[in-house]
Formats: sequence, C-alpha cells, structure tokens
Amino acid sequence: MMKHNFKKLEIWKRSRSLVKEIYLLSKNFPKDELFGLTSQIRRATVSMPSNIAEGVGRSTNAQIIHFLDISIASSCEVETQLYLSFDLKYILESDLNRLIDEVSQIRRMTINFQNKHR
Repeated sequence: MMKHNFKKLEIWKRSRSLVKEIYLLSKNFPKDELFGLTSQIRRATVSMPSNIAEGVGRSTNAQIIHFLDISIASSCEVETQLYLSFDLKYILESDLNRLIDEVSQIRRMTINFQNKHR
C-alpha cells in the first residue's frame, strides 16, 4: 500500500514542471550536445520526479528515504549541469539563477519530506 499519492505531492509537481522547463531550454543547446550535456541534464531532471514517485510507491520508510536520496542527488547533478550550460554560454544568467533557485527549493522540500520518514 502506498503511503502517499505522489501526484498530490508538491515536490513531485514542481520537479515535473522543472522537467518541462529543462526540455524546452535545452532544445536550444547546440546539436552536437544532443548526446552530451543535453542528454545528461534531461536524464538527471527526469530522475527527480521519477524517484520521488518510485519512493512513495514503496512500502517502507527506508525505501522511501532511499529513493528520495536519489532524487536529491539528481538535483545536485542538474544544478551542476546548469552551471556548465551557463559556462558554455548555452543559457542566460537569468535562466541560470531562476532554475538554480527552483532546483534548490525542490531539494530543500525533498529533504524536509525525507526527514518526516526517518
């Protein structure tokens, strides 16, 4: 029995919205990055809501915590990849700042949710 309905969780909703933003933004990356940074940032971002959903679909707190850990780690990957995208001039500083702020907020919310299961 699932402990939570992941579709009602704000962290899932916000991380799902982040996926859309990252996909739209990364459409403008150079074509030679398709199998590089474009693929990496998309996969890491998709991992955030996916692992939240998988975690809350599990039956024990230990399992929930484990998958939330993966989501949190993926958020750190996304943050790094956003900085790299900025360094390579693929995104504007305004996009960087806005997305880093959103990733950081989602990460904090995920950590708080995780702590409730400890």
